[in-house]
Amino acid sequence: MNNLRKFALLHSPLAVSLLLAAGLLSGCTGTTTSSSGSNSNTPPSGSGVTVKLSPTSANVRAGATQTFSVTVTGTSNTALSWQVNGVTGGSSATGTISASGIYTAPAVVPTTNNVTVRAISAASSSATAGSTVALWNPMPVMTSIAPPSVPAGAFAITVNGSGFVSGAQVLLAGAPLATTFVSATQLTATGSENAAGNYAVSVVNPNPGSATSSSQNLQVTSTSGGGNPPPTCGAMTLGQGGSLNGFVPFPSDNLWNKDISSAPVDPNSAAIIGFIGAGIGLHPDFGAGLYNGSRIGIPYLVVGAQQAMLPINFTAYGDESDPGPMPIPVTAQIEGYPAPGSGDRHVLVLDSSNCWLYELYSSYPNAASWNAASAAVWDLTADEQRPYTWTSADAAGLPIFPGLARYDEVAAGQINHALRFTLQSSRPAFVLPATHWAANSSNALAAPMGMRLRLKASFDISSFSAANQVILTALKKYGMIMADNGSSMYISGAPDDRWDNSDLHNLGGVTAADFDVIEMNPIYTAANVPSGASPAITSFSASSQSVSAGTPVTLSWNVTGASYLIVSPDAGAVRGTSVTVTPSQSTTYTLYATNAFGRTTATVSISVH
Repeated sequence: MNNLRKFALLHSPLAVSLLLAAGLLSGCTGTTTSSSGSNSNTPPSGSGVTVKLSPTSANVRAGATQTFSVTVTGTSNTALSWQVNGVTGGSSATGTISASGIYTAPAVVPTTNNVTVRAISAASSSATAGSTVALWNPMPVMTSIAPPSVPAGAFAITVNGSGFVSGAQVLLAGAPLATTFVSATQLTATGSENAAGNYAVSVVNPNPGSATSSSQNLQVTSTSGGGNPPPTCGAMTLGQGGSLNGFVPFPSDNLWNKDISSAPVDPNSAAIIGFIGAGIGLHPDFGAGLYNGSRIGIPYLVVGAQQAMLPINFTAYGDESDPGPMPIPVTAQIEGYPAPGSGDRHVLVLDSSNCWLYELYSSYPNAASWNAASAAVWDLTADEQRPYTWTSADAAGLPIFPGLARYDEVAAGQINHALRFTLQSSRPAFVLPATHWAANSSNALAAPMGMRLRLKASFDISSFSAANQVILTALKKYGMIMADNGSSMYISGAPDDRWDNSDLHNLGGVTAADFDVIEMNPIYTAANVPSGASPAITSFSASSQSVSAGTPVTLSWNVTGASYLIVSPDAGAVRGTSVTVTPSQSTTYTLYATNAFGRTTATVSISVH
């Protein structure tokens, strides 16, 4: 047969096979498909018209979609009508289908969870093809646990998220808790755990299509010998300068919270104090009201689960910063508020729902993001450390917030942590908990970052006010940690209009000579900075790498040796081994795993169509 005849026969009207353009895609919105099913694509006898439907069966989660493709042969009229369970276009109870073959499952799975989708030829009503659709419950998505930390023993928690159904079960380390279904976005659960530690909490929806959410950690704290359990993150009061109501950031063994009242004195203590200036008095760098138009001290904000995550754009130290997003509203007060000028411009935010601390340096808000020179995330439930030689929002690589004197602590009669202070001169060295230096002196007696001073036990504080005695008692028990270059013997605190500035000024009667330098061993310099293995990421994957916009995707990982994890963009600081994201556009997600020796990253891309 010559080529001309081949062309004519292949293009004759009777041999046209049309594929509907709207059915080119299938299974890209959280469904699984099969090539077999009970509804066959059988041509009707005598009509000559055939309809073939693909897939012939599918599993579709509540609220998700499935696209069907159709081939019509034997006619030039390729028009179709669509039915779900015999109803043209379907219904809200069994799902709907568009003229282009896109089936949308109902929001709630009906009692009988199998439905039939059918395409009917307009040229011959007897030419049809069907597909069996099994409707599954939605994938549960867990966004937060409240509170994120509970004392050992009996506890009650609230789990927030989406896609929960009646019969959903909250799991603690894989074991079911007594669970109450509140709504599609909230469950409550009760249980008991006597051993302190971090326990993975997840949610499992029942059949049909049983599925388990990603997990988040619930911290179970020790009851400290049977006394009253320590307050948790959830005890914090939301708002600018909110009270922590007794909650102390980081575990009790953290260096910020360590009782150093009996720690040995450094052999060079007297010489170092002499270099600082024995007669220099304490200066509380915090107080009430304004000074030169700015609030006195470093402000902080407490937010909850409702706070949106915003991206952070780095202007200087991005390679030593933790990436966003972070739950920092653009209205958060900047150090120096309401006229922060060009100073350090710190921003400190505590997340009471997830127990993270976020700190920015040289911060400038945009409409829906922040510009910052550096940023650091701190897990308030763990003994996290920045990588050696890395900075943070503070020059010493330290968190700022746990070193602030706060009015709520003083009013309660007790400060249970060290305080932050500055000195005019520092050398290129650090001692833990610091991890970074910002040297401006080569003198061997200049302080390394992280150096701790302790008020001498013999110093008589009885003549000071009750408020100042709380501060001085803390300086005897926990001391103060050198965190930045600045005016010598300035101690940091949070602004509060309840401070008595005149009374705080009396602390100037306590001089450097009244302090000892706590033994510094080891002191780290460029010659002996510790080295070791960065975290190992053995896997980082997505439950689906091609989805429609708005479809939840679970990112999962296997990581060893990490102190903390961040998934960017969208998720931010995370715990556990997975997190659910809902990309609105094609996105490459990066997993950042960090420990004291460095950071390891891995990426996975999700295509959104």
